[in-house]
Amino acid sequence: MTGIEASTLYGTLNLLLLKTLEDEALHGLEIQRRIDRLTGSSLQIDEGALYPALRRLERDGLLESEWGISEARRRARFYRLTARGQKRLAREQAGWLDYVKAVARVLKVSPEQQG
Repeated sequence: MTGIEASTLYGTLNLLLLKTLEDEALHGLEIQRRIDRLTGSSLQIDEGALYPALRRLERDGLLESEWGISEARRRARFYRLTARGQKRLAREQAGWLDYVKAVARVLKVSPEQQG
């Protein structure tokens, strides 16, 4: 399976985190696991990128967090979207979908460029 380049992932990390937290509060390890599972292991988020991004999103008012107990009975910080985060998610998701559609049109120009 072809992996995704780190630079591509970096440009979409905030969107992935906001989307993953759309429906429920999760702790960092569960966020990693969920993204890994949903992408069939194509996207693997390193802790060195994950936790600074979560802190930035919290600092920017897009997430809030509180301490709780994980399923492994360990103390963990759980993150959830704020109202501001929900608005940003909707805006970024719409922009990303426009981008994907535009790239797909270019890729379909020539059959040689397909897969």
